[in-house]
Amino acid sequence: MEKSKVYFTDFRVQVGVSLLQKLKTLCLVAGIKKIDMEGKFVAIKMHFGELGNMAFLRPQYAKVVADLVKEQGGIPFLTDCNTLYPGSRRHALEHMDCANLNGFNPTTTGCQIIIADGLRGTDETEVPVKNGVYVEKAKIGRAIMDADVFISLAHFKGHEMTGFGGALKNIGMGSGSRAGKMEQHSSGKCVVDEALCRGCRRCAKECGSNAISYENNKAHIDKNICKGCGRCIGACTFNAISNDEWDAGDKLDCKMAEYAQAVCQDRPCFHINLAMDISPNCDCHGDNDAAILPNIGMFASFDPVALDQACVDACQKAAPMPNSQLSDNLAKPDWKHYHDHFMDSNPHVHWKETLEHAEKIGMGTREYELIKVK
Repeated sequence: MEKSKVYFTDFRVQVGVSLLQKLKTLCLVAGIKKIDMEGKFVAIKMHFGELGNMAFLRPQYAKVVADLVKEQGGIPFLTDCNTLYPGSRRHALEHMDCANLNGFNPTTTGCQIIIADGLRGTDETEVPVKNGVYVEKAKIGRAIMDADVFISLAHFKGHEMTGFGGALKNIGMGSGSRAGKMEQHSSGKCVVDEALCRGCRRCAKECGSNAISYENNKAHIDKNICKGCGRCIGACTFNAISNDEWDAGDKLDCKMAEYAQAVCQDRPCFHINLAMDISPNCDCHGDNDAAILPNIGMFASFDPVALDQACVDACQKAAPMPNSQLSDNLAKPDWKHYHDHFMDSNPHVHWKETLEHAEKIGMGTREYELIKVK
């Protein structure tokens, strides 16, 4: 397969030049105007950030993309789907309040916000997955599938279950309805190693299904209630919680890739990753730990697989940030070094499987040519 082109620009600017101008230039050079958007609905899929989280992308970046769409005669809207777990994005009304409070509104972004899977997360379209192995029909938020053109604007960061979150996660997991997210997470249920549990109860606060109870100050997870979303894994700082199926992480990654395939197949798509404020965990948390890596740059491509691979490679070459989860782990005398920044930050993650499976099912290629844009 021929190498895909991935375009990159760093965060260095001269006085008088803004990062917003650099993002616009990046998108133009990467070929966003090759897409016919005249009179068409254009979904800009992004993450509005959980309330309390400060690592999510600023709304000004979204406005750059929305303005480019309007320049091409398109009708843009920002979109995301509701969550499985408790927080500030459980249903569309709270979700839109959250977006507004985090700075996303028609004034700041130049376009409307639509929560793609509706009020209760049930407004979905079943989409047959081309070359699907794990998913026959993906359950995608209806508004995302109703759009003529799809653009992913993703914050590239670490993640407590998938290793990293980039274009494929923004598209696959993010575009799934509540039932779709459940399907992706449901391969494994979580279990507690009582010898490691400290009874801190943070996992119970993060659980989206009230599946965690305590006996003798040790956590217990009811598998009949557990959705397998894995938030408790990220919440536990003592590594006491894990999936009870060894391949659950692999299956999650593969299903996520297939959901991304369902979203992108058979229509024009364009993808942007901003590798900045690279927190160790997802922006779905109502908090964010210090960045594990320095700000790297902005990437764009028509190929989301090549795009994520390029971001991964750039991150692996970067030096860990001091006083971060990553550097703290590496400094432990008994730490098992993975020589992989994502696994050394969150040691139980799987991430290569996402890229490998996305390539296998024909979403794109991991082979790329990196083109620097000034």
